[in-house]
Order: sequence, then C-alpha cells, then structure tokens
Amino acid sequence: MTPFFSLALHGGAGTISPALMTPEKEQAYQAALHEALRGGYAVLAGGGSALDAVEQAVLRLEDHPLFNAGRGAVFTHEGHHEMDAAIMDGRNRAAGAVAGARQVQNPIRAARLVMEQTEHVLLAWPGADELAREHGLALQPAEYFFTQHRYDQLQEALQEGRMRLDHSQAQPTHDEDPKKKMGTVGAVARDQHGNLAAATSTGGMTNKRYSRIGDSPIIGSGTFADNRTCAISCTGHGEYFLRAMVAHDISCLMEYRGLSLAEACRVVVHDKLAPIGGEGGLVAVDAAGNVALPFNSEGMYRASQTSQDAAPFVAIYKS
Repeated sequence: MTPFFSLALHGGAGTISPALMTPEKEQAYQAALHEALRGGYAVLAGGGSALDAVEQAVLRLEDHPLFNAGRGAVFTHEGHHEMDAAIMDGRNRAAGAVAGARQVQNPIRAARLVMEQTEHVLLAWPGADELAREHGLALQPAEYFFTQHRYDQLQEALQEGRMRLDHSQAQPTHDEDPKKKMGTVGAVARDQHGNLAAATSTGGMTNKRYSRIGDSPIIGSGTFADNRTCAISCTGHGEYFLRAMVAHDISCLMEYRGLSLAEACRVVVHDKLAPIGGEGGLVAVDAAGNVALPFNSEGMYRASQTSQDAAPFVAIYKS
C-alpha cells in the first residue's frame, strides 16, 4: 500500500468574491497557491517530514508579495514591518515562534530556529532577529519588504485613524473589500510516517500600534499540532482567535469528545467563533490524513492535496 500523506495551506480569508477580483489578480493568486502547494507536496512525496513540508509551503508564501507575510507584510503605524510566525511538531508538541521580527526574510525559518536551537517557545523583537542573525538566516533591509500597495494601505489607514485588516488596493473594485481580507499564511501536513505539523506566518494588521501581536505566533490559538489529533493553522481577526483558543479547542473536541476533524472544525469555526464576531477560517489535517478547510467568511485562499488525490485542489471563493 502506498503511504498516505496530506498537505493543506491558506493565504488569508475574508470578503473575497469574483465581483471584487480582476481576472489577472485571480490568476496570480491561483498560481501562487499552486506553487506553494507543489513545494510542500514534493517534500512529502519524497518521504520528507511534515515539518519540512509546512515550512517549505509557508516559505514560498512569505516570498510572494501578494500575501501579508514576509515580503508582502503590511506596514505598522510607525511605517515599518513587524512579522510573526510559528511552527509546531506533532510528534512531541515541540514548538517555536517569533513576534515582531523586522529583518528576517522568512520568519517561519526563525520560528523553527527557536524550536530547535533554543530552550524557548516564543521570542520577540529584537531577540528574534538577533537569533536569526547568529544562525545565518537571510536578513533584508526595509526596502525588501516595501510594496507600493501596502504603503498605500497605510496612508489610507492613517487618514482614517484606525487599524485595518489586510487589503490590497485603494479601490476595492480592483481587489478584495479593503476592510475584510485577513492576510495570514499557513500550512498543515501529515507525512508518510504518520507525523503532523503546522506552520503560520503573518505581517499582522495595517497601522497596528504598540507592538500588537495576534493569534498566529501563539501556540494553541493560531497554530497547533499533535499526532494524536490534528494540525491546525488559522487565519482571521486575531483578537477573536486568541480569545477562543481556536486551534487547541479543535484538538480538545477531537480528544475529549471524540468528534471527527470536520465536525470539530465546524463547531469551533461556526458555532463558537462566529457568534462572538470572529471572522476567518483555518486549514486542518488529522492523524488519518483527512483534510478540512472551514471558514465563516465569504472566501479563503486555500489549497490542498493528498497522495490519493487525482489533482491538487485550489480555491478562493465560498462556492
């Protein structure tokens, strides 16, 4: 029997509809999701670990300026970038995370450094960048992270005097609703050895202040993996995902109540998160390799593939 493995990833959720997307931009998103899926899937198909697969998938999304992570990170109120990321190994629940990184090209790699090269779980700036520098990770100047549409977003948010969830254009008719796209990237995987892993990365919220940190680097909220239950990576309005402890809650429903992955995800995303105002979604995989891609928003950039799939699944809209 061919060993079974699975990969799922996301690139953000929110009000995403065909009416608010140009054909060219939709093609670009589709191509980027396919490329990230191919990168992670190749690791699994070659017998590699779930941990390596999710890192590779997220790294590719971080390098793409369309997504609010790494190179495409949004601007803070002060006009720089503060990036968060986390990774977790389902074999032993080892985890690493960084918050507020400013120079590291791929925050997900810095998160893995925290997990494997320190006794800690979460490092904040400036320590996160210092660790990356000590271990030879690629660092970039501020110009590397600059994109014009992210800068334009900041100017709009400054004029409005408030934070904004991720968006891409001043005119929403050319892209997503500027108030309703949550820009986090992430991936989950089950490898041929039955091990699970999860990884998440984000640039946070446009015009954020006071070193705000969302759910992405918080183990149990935005990122979680345990071989006994599931691996989860979330995307949405981080404050609500933090309050609901979304990722760990799904695992608990599976472990203590015996719910399936699909049912546990439904309960948390639709019955628990939505009523308190939490909009967004997640990607998930369980110990058997089943994949779930639930969200309560209008759309979510998402992709998945298993060793039994005839073709990769890539989608953006709710339908």
